[in-house]
Amino acid sequence: MTLSNAELATLIDHTLLKPEASAAELERWAAEARQHGFASVCVNPVHVRRIAGLLAGSGVKTCSVVGFPLGASTAAAKAHEAAGAVADGADEIDMVINIGALRDGRFDEVQADIAAVRAACVGRVLKVIIETCLLTDAQKRSACELSVAAGADFVKTSTGFSTGGATEADIALMRGVVGAALGVKASGGVRTRAQAEAMIAAGASRIGASSGVALLGGAPVTPGAY
Repeated sequence: MTLSNAELATLIDHTLLKPEASAAELERWAAEARQHGFASVCVNPVHVRRIAGLLAGSGVKTCSVVGFPLGASTAAAKAHEAAGAVADGADEIDMVINIGALRDGRFDEVQADIAAVRAACVGRVLKVIIETCLLTDAQKRSACELSVAAGADFVKTSTGFSTGGATEADIALMRGVVGAALGVKASGGVRTRAQAEAMIAAGASRIGASSGVALLGGAPVTPGAY
């Protein structure tokens, strides 16, 4: 699938999630997002207020992660974190599911976890990170089904901080479960334009990457990029 730079940019969440992110880097990410017209800038909750201010009036959304990167917080803690991010200006929330509960088959607990965050960010886009590298295909399908049932807007492959990232096979599987009802976000290890276009061809409707400018041909990929 061949997209123009402008078309591809609208599908990218320009991502800065490393713990040592500086104020100068946040300013650069926001400026790049404004320049290229990315979908959002995705940051840790502590940076949401700053990024929302830097992006004000640009049309670029502010995205925050919740329960990141392990998903091992309580549902109440995740809901509180999501509500705080929304209060600080987040338009989109990317939450990590309770991975252990999913693997154990405690599906009611997983759905309740997602639903708690959904209730805390009504009117905002909710993306559910299922961490595909830690799941069987059957578990991936269950995670997608639970996300649909809990009212999510997207399912997302990965945090980028575990043992693997997005694959075309996982994107196709996830799209097959959610159909046209939800978005599918490919994240983790998408570092080239060819990879991004392959993910989109497989069914992705959003790409999460710290190398957003490189995907557009504007800069080399930074070693260790998300």
